[in-house]
Amino acid sequence: MAFVWRPGDRNWICPPTAVCAAILLVGCASKPLDVPYNPTNFGAPDAAEVARAPEQIAAGDKLKVTVFQVDALSGDFQVEANGQIDFPLIGVIQAQGRTPSELAKVLEARLAERSLKNPNVQVAIQAPAPRTITIEGAVKQAAVVPVLGKTTLLQAIALGGGPTEDANLRQIVVFRTISGQRMAAAYDLRAISRAEAPDPVVYPNDVVVVAGSHNRRLVDKALQSLSILGIFRPF
Repeated sequence: MAFVWRPGDRNWICPPTAVCAAILLVGCASKPLDVPYNPTNFGAPDAAEVARAPEQIAAGDKLKVTVFQVDALSGDFQVEANGQIDFPLIGVIQAQGRTPSELAKVLEARLAERSLKNPNVQVAIQAPAPRTITIEGAVKQAAVVPVLGKTTLLQAIALGGGPTEDANLRQIVVFRTISGQRMAAAYDLRAISRAEAPDPVVYPNDVVVVAGSHNRRLVDKALQSLSILGIFRPF
């Protein structure tokens, strides 16, 4: 029982006889979590966490910068968590959110300000930072998996091999960092699979936990460690 997925393809197919069917059958009707269900204001995470366009630089990327005929200024640079790099002669400069060609132009302009005559700069993303989500709890294959384009909660559960027999599909919790705060929202996967509730998008660095009869304490402990902001009212 598994979702059909083609590497590099953003189209996921959920056969009604596969995982979607299992979702309708698995789980018990226990008390919902004391976490807001399907909150409309549980939006995208902080900018550093969001999946970026393939051509854009992101935090964690390794860049190769070449300044023509100036070896002392050429080399590899790591984009820090705040999206910046520390470049010789220039100092700290924002790299995240820019394309390599845009960053190259910025570097050329700043180097020209430092009296470097007609600087010619090339920037390339040498090693992109991985974009992953974590799948835990009552799934068949708990794992840290790559995010390849837009991914929904139903698809994320499929990446974990689908729910186990003891999974409680009313108790799916997504943990996310928003405005520097670790937050959580709960979802009913059965309602999602029946098209009774929207299938929310999950983002890089999200942690998806499927509650089950053997790991409910794991979910409760994780929730106790959070600072749930006032924009969420417990269900």
